[in-house]
Amino acid sequence: MNEERRQIIVREIEHWSRSKLLPDQYCDFLLNLYMDHERETRRESSHSITKAVMAVQHASGKHWLLTFGFFTFISFVVLYFNVFHPLLQIGVSVAGVLGLLWYGARLRRRHEAAGLAVTGVGMLLMLGSGLYILDLHDWNEWSWKAAVLGGCALFWVVYGITSKIQLLHFCGWLAGIMVYAWLLAKLTSSPAWYESQLYWLPLAALFGWGSWFVHRWSKPTAMVLFAACAILWFMPELYEMIVWKEPVFLLLQLQLLAKIAAGGGLLFYMRKQWMVWVA
Repeated sequence: MNEERRQIIVREIEHWSRSKLLPDQYCDFLLNLYMDHERETRRESSHSITKAVMAVQHASGKHWLLTFGFFTFISFVVLYFNVFHPLLQIGVSVAGVLGLLWYGARLRRRHEAAGLAVTGVGMLLMLGSGLYILDLHDWNEWSWKAAVLGGCALFWVVYGITSKIQLLHFCGWLAGIMVYAWLLAKLTSSPAWYESQLYWLPLAALFGWGSWFVHRWSKPTAMVLFAACAILWFMPELYEMIVWKEPVFLLLQLQLLAKIAAGGGLLFYMRKQWMVWVA
């Protein structure tokens, strides 16, 4: 509770005491409760600052050397990264990603949100460094970028499942869907409406079956697969919005409405089955 809100509550309790809306012993108890909480909060804050100051004061020369040496090394890598050999750049990027993942996994044992944030930074570093290295060396072919994104997607899925991070697992499948859509856009011409359905709906059925298959071992994994199945159900229309032109846009809208109605009816008809997979 912040200081302003606590002061408002204290003034209200004092008003109750003056107006005799509550017995005096109740008002005294509430006032002591909030005053004690305030003093305890200030004491904990002061204790944390004192501990940090004492840690700095009693740090040995070895600790100072390691700290400044680490930051010097990081600064050196950032400043001279562009002149490294490509293999060294890849090695440094992999080492940075692994270090962040290790620290994130360790931090999750004490603070879940902070650990997940560090893990997320590591995953973004993986994707960002890969694309940056490609751009740095003029490897601008779409196949290279698709390979980097596909590799990141595979790693995110595997790491998300093993570390029980459902959001990362889901992001991995989204990245994989993007790679598949990219491949279709590059390797096929503007498809007919039924061809788009054939490109995507079997994948939706596969993910739906996968959700049913794994739910007995892992409900969170089944939930992620079910969400990916729902996205793949509408991917033909999303894909056609990019490929198709304006004259067929009305047909595309009707097609999307039909898919929404069909998907809603299917969910209602199978509600007793799929709710068991994800609940």
